[in-house]
Amino acid sequence: MRIGVIGSGNIGAAAARLFAAAGHDVALANSRGPESLAGLVDEIGDRARADTVEGAASFGELVLVAIPFHAYTDLPGAQLTGKIVVDAGNYYPARDGQHPALDADETTISELLAEQLPGARVVKAFNTLYWEHLRDRAGDGIALFLAGDDQHAKDRVAALIADIGFAPVDVGSLAEGGRKLQPGAPLSGVQLTEAEARAQV
Repeated sequence: MRIGVIGSGNIGAAAARLFAAAGHDVALANSRGPESLAGLVDEIGDRARADTVEGAASFGELVLVAIPFHAYTDLPGAQLTGKIVVDAGNYYPARDGQHPALDADETTISELLAEQLPGARVVKAFNTLYWEHLRDRAGDGIALFLAGDDQHAKDRVAALIADIGFAPVDVGSLAEGGRKLQPGAPLSGVQLTEAEARAQV
C-alpha cells in the first residue's frame, strides 16, 4: 500500500518505520519541508521518501495524520478527498489552545477533522499508545484501538494495524468510540492484550 504520513514527530516517525518494515511505501511530510526529513528517510530505507504535505497527501492511498490538533485546519483537503485519513492526534489545551466545543464534550477532534475534510473517510487510531510502545511492542499482540464511521475504511486500517504487528480493536464510531480514546479516557495510554482490550470495550 502507498501510505502518506503527515507529521514526523514521535508517533509519525515510529509509524512510518513500522509501515516500511511491513513492506509499504511511505511518503513522509512535515511543516518544515522535505529537506528536514533526510535523516529519517535515510534511516527508514528505500521504501520511504520525503515530500511536501500536499505531496504526501496525494501519494497515499491511506494517509496518517500525526500533527498537533491546532494545525488540523491546515491540512490539504483537495488532496485528501477520497482517501482514508487516520487521525492519530490528541487535544491538549495547554499546547493547542482552548476549544470550547471540545472542552464541553460536544464533539471529538476526529469529528472536527471529518468536518474539515468532508471528502475523506476519517478513522481514529494510533493515538492511545505511547510512541515508545508503538516502536517497541510490535509483534507482542498489544491492542491498538480504532474508531470510525465508515466500515470499509475501518477494515483497511485494521488490516494495516495487524500487518505491523498489533491487534486491531474496534471501539465504535468517531463520536462514541473517539471519546473512549481521548487523553484521560480509560483506553488512553494502556498496553493491553487483545483479549484484555475486548473485555474493556
